Amino acid sequence: MPKQKFSSKRERFLKVAEDRTNAVLEKIRVLGNCANQSLYEYKEEEVNKIFRVIQDFLNETKLKFKTKKGKKFSLI
Repeated sequence: MPKQKFSSKRERFLKVAEDRTNAVLEKIRVLGNCANQSLYEYKEEEVNKIFRVIQDFLNETKLKFKTKKGKKFSLI
């Protein structure tokens, strides 16, 4: 499959971000299937650990979008 050409960085971001967001949402939906107690057995602390790790990754990723523009290095 050939790479798609984009007319701008904005257009590229919108397409890539939408595709990746939908992929993440699909994986979360599939993870939810593990809640079926007729097929799986789990402890509450295991579920809490899963969602704690997911939340930590979400927080780290969100911080990447909050860059400090214009901040300069200084030894003083």
